[in-house]
This record gives sequence, structure tokens and C-alpha cells, in this order.
Amino acid sequence: MKKFLAILMALAMVLSMGTFASASSELAGEYDVTIWAPDAAVALTTSQVEAFNANNEFGITINATVEPVSEADAATNMITDVSAGGDLYFFAQDQLSRLIQAGALTKLGQGAAAFVKDNNSAGSTLAAQSGSDYYAYPLTADNGYFMYYDKSVIPEEDIDSLEKLVADCEAAGKNFSFELENAWYNAGFFFGVGCHSDWITDNDGNFISIDDDFNSEKGLIAAKGLYSIVSSPCYVNSSNTDFASGSAVVVTGTWNYATILEQLGDNFGVADLPSFTVDGQEYHIGSYSGCKLLGVKPQEDAVKGAALNQLAQYLTGQECQTQRAADPDQGGLGWGPSNKAALEDPACSNPALVALSEQNAYAIPQPNIHGSWWDIAKVITTDIKASDGSDEALMAALQKYDDSIAAVFEMTDEVRNAFTVIGTVAGTNWDADLPMTADGDVWTSNEAFEMEAGTEFKCRQGKAWDVAYPADNFVVDAAGTYYVQLDAASGEVSLVPAE
Repeated sequence: MKKFLAILMALAMVLSMGTFASASSELAGEYDVTIWAPDAAVALTTSQVEAFNANNEFGITINATVEPVSEADAATNMITDVSAGGDLYFFAQDQLSRLIQAGALTKLGQGAAAFVKDNNSAGSTLAAQSGSDYYAYPLTADNGYFMYYDKSVIPEEDIDSLEKLVADCEAAGKNFSFELENAWYNAGFFFGVGCHSDWITDNDGNFISIDDDFNSEKGLIAAKGLYSIVSSPCYVNSSNTDFASGSAVVVTGTWNYATILEQLGDNFGVADLPSFTVDGQEYHIGSYSGCKLLGVKPQEDAVKGAALNQLAQYLTGQECQTQRAADPDQGGLGWGPSNKAALEDPACSNPALVALSEQNAYAIPQPNIHGSWWDIAKVITTDIKASDGSDEALMAALQKYDDSIAAVFEMTDEVRNAFTVIGTVAGTNWDADLPMTADGDVWTSNEAFEMEAGTEFKCRQGKAWDVAYPADNFVVDAAGTYYVQLDAASGEVSLVPAE
């Protein structure tokens, strides 16, 4: 009993003070740990764990199995079976709420929370927070977007003007690739005019309200800016590396830096986003800024949990973030750091990160967002593109958006808990939820769908993306007529041939 109480006292000190010095004798030992990291980060993460073992002062030895699981897939895999999930895992910040709700994240104590706040940028710190509590450690602050351009088509003096960029692309018969039929990108026009959309969560990660003014006079200005590009023949709804297929401008992020540099060579150009003009007034296009986070799975063994938090602080500290920021040809990943000291290190920079830093002056840190919002907000651009550009038509698009937001909080428990099929199914294009019926944990589509090979879909809950299976899209192998079936307990999706 005395030994047990000593451990509890040591752990209490860990959580309250954020230091393991007084608890080192209790934390010393070997721990078998599974870490989920993106494929590109597996080797570097493995070497960083080895460095932690060699240099930590607490007698901790981590026997790590580092498995390749992307940030996008980690959350879905975790909530499907938390017990089988990684002890530490990289994940995208927009997955925080669903992971908290699933009991897949350890709430940080006062000391660990202070470590996060003291060492990281404000936006990444906010991303790790739900209510007044912290649940993860920031890894990066580079999940944002900016502009790459072809210098042989776009004059340097035109890069600050959306209208001039559009005119240059039209004159050259080139495309302007900007994935504006995607809420993550089109929101930048609204942020640029001073609009906001803030989802409010409680300490348990539940969404309780929204403060949003897209449907306003300011929102109308943003809608006019959107119309000025989506109505152009040069507009392409894409964020891919399209320079090889006719684009002169592509809005995307750091993840495409190396590919675009290779495509453009001496004509490589990169900058923050431009401004657009409405009624003689200029508005700089805003954006979301985001990050990757490192989560710690709750542990039955509290001492192991404390050791994992110490490892998490090392992996998200200045040294490891600086290593990840290095270019791939130097053994790094080219990831932009969230650590404030690393951000000031010239070694943690390249032209894309410089452009991202400049754009971040106009960016909104991406907070927790309800999974239904992405589908609701992307339709703004679809409706604007289909309109005649009049004030009445643009305001109608914003009103439709506002009505859809209100409906989220009017959703019945039956609809909120039900699964549906969404994808390129039955003549739809990821724009309609097709109903399913439950028999225990097994959900089956209400009708059989005639599908071609290559048809893609997911099964999602509550007409939102917070819970959706499989982690990657389900792709139909052979043409046929099938019912879609989901085992919600395991997350397994299958096809049942229609008789």
C-alpha cells in the first residue's frame, strides 16, 4: 500500500507540476509502446524515441513499435477500438472533439498544459484545447494554404491582386486552381472581410452552440469576391499540383512544395494569398491555419501514462520539431513547427514556410468544428457559382447556409445517431445521404445500388464527418448491384449482392 501511495503521490506531482524530476524513481523502467505516425515520419520518429531513451534523466526506456497510420485515419481507427489503438498517435486538429468524446485522449494536467501553452504558438495551443482543458500536444503549425504560381505567366507585380491574377490566367489560356467548393478554402473569403464562424464546445468536447455571421452584409462582400473567380473560365476547383496540366496558379499547402518546385523549376513562384476588390475596397483573402497534434491514449497503468506524457513532451519539444522541419533531403519532413523557439530558427524555413508565415497574418486558427459544417459550407460556393451574381442571388446562398446551420441543432437523436451512405452512389456526388436501417450494430442501406467498378463511398453518422467508415473511401472492385452494410461495432464496411 505504501508503494502504491508513493506512486500516486509521484503522479500527482507530475500532473500538477509538469516535471518528472521528483518522480524519476517511480517512472524508471521499460514500457512497451505503440506509436502511430504518418508513413513519412516512421523512421524519424523511431530514431527520436531512441534518442529519448539514451538521454532522458528519468530511467525510462521505451520499447516502441512505430506503425504507419496517417493523421487523417488515426481518429477513425481510434474511435473504432480505443483499446487496440496506438498509445501515442499523430492526428489532425479537427479530430480533437470526436477523440475526446470517444475517451481516446488523456486530459493534460496543469503542468502538461503549461508545457503546451508556454512552448507553442497561440493557434496550435488553441487547437489542443476543448473548453478550458487541454488534451494533446502540438506537433506542427503548418496546416494552412497559400499560393504557388508560374513566373512565366504571372508578373511579380500582379501577385497581390486576385483580379489581375484571373486576367493573367484568362489571357494566357491557363487555369487558376483554387478548391473553393471546399469549406476549408472558401471560408478564407469570409475571414478576409471580418466574418467569423465559431463552434462552441463544453469540456467534454460536445458542440453546444455556434456564433456565425457569414449571412450578413460582410458575408455578401465575401460572396462577391468568390463570384469574381468562380465565374471565370480559368477557375478550376482543385488544390492539386496542376502546373503540369495547364494551371498558372494553384492554392495549396506545404505538402505540395517539393512536387511543385520540381514542376516549375526556374519559374517557381510562391506567395501569400492575394486581395480582392469589391466596391473599390480591397480585402486580403484569409485562411484557416491548422496543425498536427500528438495524442496520448488513456492508460490503465497510471505510471506508464506518466511516462508516455514525458515522451510526448520530448517528441513535441524544440529539438524534435526542428528535426522534422528540415527538408527531406536533409533527413527531415519539411513540417512547419509549432514550437516557438523552433519557429525562430532559420533552419526551420523554406520558401513555402515563409509564404505560409506571411499568410498566417491573415489566418484564423482552426478551432473544433462540427463535422456537418464542411458539407454545409462548401455548398456556398456551389450556389454562388450557379447564380447570376446579383446581390439577391448571393444573399439567397448565404441564407440557405444559415438555415442549414440552424438545422444542425434541431436534428433529432434518431437522425443524429443514424448511419447513411454518401459518395458517388445512385447518381449522387458526395452531396446526398442515402438512408440505412439498423439491426443491432449492423446497418444496411435501404436500397440496393447499381455500382460501377471504382464507385467510392463512406458510411457516416449524423450526416456529419465526425464518425465515418472506412477510414479511406470504400472502393467497389467489381460492377454489380449491392446493398451497403456496416458493422458499427467494428467499423467494417461490406457489400451484399442483391438477389
